[in-house]
Amino acid sequence: MAGRTQSPGQSVTSRVLSILASFEHTASARTLTEISQQSGLPQSTAHRLLGELEEWGAVQRDAQGRYQIGLRLWELGQHAGRRLRDVARPYLQDLFGLTQETVHLAIRDGTEVLYIDRVYGSRRVPQASRVGGRLPLHATAVGRAILAFEDGWVRDAVLGGPLAQTTPFTKVDPEALRRELAKVREQNFALASEEVRLGSCSLAVPVFQTDGGIFGAIGIVLPTARAHQLERNLPVLLGTAARLQAAIGHLPASALQSARRAPHVPRPAV
Repeated sequence: MAGRTQSPGQSVTSRVLSILASFEHTASARTLTEISQQSGLPQSTAHRLLGELEEWGAVQRDAQGRYQIGLRLWELGQHAGRRLRDVARPYLQDLFGLTQETVHLAIRDGTEVLYIDRVYGSRRVPQASRVGGRLPLHATAVGRAILAFEDGWVRDAVLGGPLAQTTPFTKVDPEALRRELAKVREQNFALASEEVRLGSCSLAVPVFQTDGGIFGAIGIVLPTARAHQLERNLPVLLGTAARLQAAIGHLPASALQSARRAPHVPRPAV
């Protein structure tokens, strides 16, 4: 038997996944001790499994012996959402061409937004997200543009759960957020300023599916010094969203829905 863990009966697969999950929120290389602590595995078990993952190419070590995601796993991950990215990329590139600003596409994944694709502008702006990264729904313009048009039970689950405050400007009052989401539904766009990263602000609009359900959102990012210029980009954002909606209409439901997990709703105590 391979060493005790903090979760007796945990399968080998779940142990490996807990190791990989320790890299989910950081791009930095991690030590064996850090991975052991984050995964809840004894160092001996983590070391053995990391050795197997390294041999396969899922992780690799740097000159200091720290672990990071390997190229083989990175290559494998590029297949996720590729069909959707291939369809959406020309519209994002066109949006960038018209604005010369950083633009991105995101969908909801649980209580977070998952960034599917991004085109970076040449103008410097503090970056809070990356392709494949996640941020809280309530604190981002794309997240609010999506959440405003989700079913009421989804909004209730998100606003009734923990609302992380990542900067002093992050809005975390549930009732204030409800009012803001109602305003987003009325005006069809969302704004956020310095709520996940100081120095940047964003404007986003929803992208709907052909049946009228919410699919995701596209957004544009500027430095806060140019926040007054955000809304001048609204017409081109709305036009791009309408074109993208028409383009994704032929995709199968699996390509549009596979990443959209329901938010966790705590069960009442019995």
